[in-house]
Amino acid sequence: MRILFCGDVVGRSGREVITHYIPILSEKLYLDFVIVNGENAASGFGITEKICQEFYRSGVQAITTGNHIWDQKETIKFIERDPRLLRPLNFPSKTPGRGFNIFQTSKGGKILIINVMGRLFMESLDDPFAAIEQAIQGHILGTTVQAIIVDFHAEATSEKMAMGHFLDGRVSLVVGTHTHVPTADYQILPKRTAYQTDVGMCGDYNSVIGMEKTIPIDRFVRKLPTERMAPAEGPATLCGVCVDIDDKTGLALSIKPVRLNGILDQICPDLDKT
Repeated sequence: MRILFCGDVVGRSGREVITHYIPILSEKLYLDFVIVNGENAASGFGITEKICQEFYRSGVQAITTGNHIWDQKETIKFIERDPRLLRPLNFPSKTPGRGFNIFQTSKGGKILIINVMGRLFMESLDDPFAAIEQAIQGHILGTTVQAIIVDFHAEATSEKMAMGHFLDGRVSLVVGTHTHVPTADYQILPKRTAYQTDVGMCGDYNSVIGMEKTIPIDRFVRKLPTERMAPAEGPATLCGVCVDIDDKTGLALSIKPVRLNGILDQICPDLDKT
């Protein structure tokens, strides 16, 4: 099974790079499933139902989110009827939406996708480690599901790394989101779980983590309230990882970075069909 996971989509330019490249990558890389973190897709803050539908039409099959999930008020209304849109699992139990779901590929394989949020330097939510432990109970890699994917939306690299090792050998992929900068530590952990501390964003990197530069710089320099930040609108880079997973064991065979368009160095793995 081959899965593409793309990092936080920021604003219009991020949406455009997703809808342009996902159909191309799906064909070129023989993808079985595509996951995108869409929590900054609506002008940098949250996601709308219209944007979700745009992503689905382009070939995205599941959308994860994070701390900006409720920035667009309409999300509270439509998330219950959209099983492909996930919010962090460790919100309180009565929060609308779902933190995990089982998806099916066109070949019939089952994928458990879990979206969870860290607590260091973030909102005070329920314990993400305990939440994931409960979510994976009863699921056996290669038997009840062919893959388990975890989007850990967190600030601290230490918390993300701890989660990767905590789940090593029990899930297929642990990938970090939220900080909008791709890390160079993509790897297969000792017990065959694929891992990357942060996959990076799908947005304009001539920016401050996706936002037009003037206002964030002014906030740092002057320490005064400013107007609302807006996404940078230059050419975006698609940042993601392509992971091959053994259908029999549910463990990772390889993890390769994907970076296309924009100003970052370009990386697109030349993969054979499996």
